[in-house]
Amino acid sequence: MTGRYEISDNQWQLIEDIVSPAQSMGRPRKDDRQMLNGIFWALCSGAKWRDLPERYGPWSTVYARSRQWRDDGTFEAVLSRLQLRLREDGLMDLETWMIDSTAVRATRASAGGGKKGGSEEPLDHALGRSRGGITTKIHLICDRLGWPIAFTLSAGQESDTRYFMPTLEKVHLPGSLGRPRKRCRYIMADKGYDSDELRRYCDHVRIKPVIAQRKMKRKPRPGLPRGFDKPMYRQRNIVERSFSWLKEFRRIATRHEKLARSFYAMVCVACIRRCLRADFSYRT
Repeated sequence: MTGRYEISDNQWQLIEDIVSPAQSMGRPRKDDRQMLNGIFWALCSGAKWRDLPERYGPWSTVYARSRQWRDDGTFEAVLSRLQLRLREDGLMDLETWMIDSTAVRATRASAGGGKKGGSEEPLDHALGRSRGGITTKIHLICDRLGWPIAFTLSAGQESDTRYFMPTLEKVHLPGSLGRPRKRCRYIMADKGYDSDELRRYCDHVRIKPVIAQRKMKRKPRPGLPRGFDKPMYRQRNIVERSFSWLKEFRRIATRHEKLARSFYAMVCVACIRRCLRADFSYRT
């Protein structure tokens, strides 16, 4: 029997070879499953690493393991594996996707990253000042069923349109056969993404945008007018629900990490936790 924050036996079998590869030499590692359960506990509770319960082992070891998995891409590999299983089990919609963003309030402890993080870390650490104070934005693409597909981070004051294309370019859904899936048939977004440039980009990559238009005067353009599928647009609330599911994890509802890549890793762990809720067919 597993605890509230812990991974079940069936779930562990899906990702064990990625999280806990065979060790041929060196000092035996602490139990990887125990370490992962500790990370899940920190994600769900929002508590400090030093407050980690003793059943997960030394807090410093769990924290070090989370940094290792952040840096070597383990979290992203696990999420990719789960997305593959969602595709194989027919649980993911590959035709209709939606994109939106949400602002996450950052605590005072998240400031002061300075020049830490190396060349891959953004200079602003994805922290900016908006109406909500010091915030970070999560730009998320999910499918019609709410499964996370790709996401990016930005400072809180950045516009949604600026991160539409970078987020869509991050999509890389593996499949058992053929090339990874990078495009959908329809993409839904709210009025914040109403831009002629984004619509031209969608035309270029052969995606039909279902984007609400702002109420403003527009310069007439040649060609046929763009249609707006209002019944389909009503499904866009799924992405809002996806953010609600992710923000059930207190480490996502409020940002505590100084580095953007550390918070990115936590969002990735939250997406992993979300995908583990799927009703997989646990075939061998």
